[in-house]
Amino acid sequence: MKAIWNGAVLAESDQTIMVEGNHYFPLDAIRSEYFKDSGTHTTCPWKGVASYHSIVVDEKTNPDAAWYYPAPKDPAKQSAGYVAFWRGVQVVK
Repeated sequence: MKAIWNGAVLAESDQTIMVEGNHYFPLDAIRSEYFKDSGTHTTCPWKGVASYHSIVVDEKTNPDAAWYYPAPKDPAKQSAGYVAFWRGVQVVK
């Protein structure tokens, strides 16, 4: 699987996991040069508190386009160490 935005491959892995219809990529599969920490956090009742990264490619920013659970609750513990995407990031085979 590949995560692509603005012509750049943000992550690539054959080790993704599916959670609620989203492919989560392992941290070692992301290309960190495109990721900028965000101060945004949201809470899911069963997964826990999510943290976000903005994606920056060729001086264009996609705010909060990647999220992860630094300390997921037990029902979502398989998502620890993984990142998912939205906001126009294409996830393709």
